[in-house]
Amino acid sequence: MTELFSARRSRGFCVTVFACVAAVALGLDRLTKVMALGHLGTDSSVTVVPHLLSLRLLHNPGASLGMGSSTTWAISLLAVVMSAAMLVAGLITDSPWWSTCLGLAFGGAVGNLIDRIIYASGMLNGSVVDFLDYGWSVGNVADIWLMVAGIGLVALVFLSIPLRDPRRKEDGSAPATTHATEVR
Repeated sequence: MTELFSARRSRGFCVTVFACVAAVALGLDRLTKVMALGHLGTDSSVTVVPHLLSLRLLHNPGASLGMGSSTTWAISLLAVVMSAAMLVAGLITDSPWWSTCLGLAFGGAVGNLIDRIIYASGMLNGSVVDFLDYGWSVGNVADIWLMVAGIGLVALVFLSIPLRDPRRKEDGSAPATTHATEVR
């Protein structure tokens, strides 16, 4: 596994990583939201870990911690723009690390965006299905993916891991490598 992520890979490999991670992230988010809608209510909660985590259904029109509830359309529009940007970045990177983080972020953003579209009564004014109650905040699996991806992306920037190898040719092919041979 270490070798898989230790070297730069072809763009095709990285696109595959991005697509697979995004699909799994989105699939798990949608599955858990469907389960929450089918089994949880807004008037009661199910304790999972006392004083740490319970399950309670909530429809959140805002962003994190319910902020921006009156500007749901703007949050939705920003999610569309950011999802498109993550998709482009996921298609051009040649770093498996960037592909993984971008795939998680894309899957999470699209998962919440789907809710805003499905549960809308007007143009992009729907709410997100939240059900993981931490006591101080209620979120969902997409929010977890977004948080993990955000931490990962910040780490990649701090570690100076580039989105694209600056030595890679414009056509996407790997740079020519030369190996020094010792002559005796």
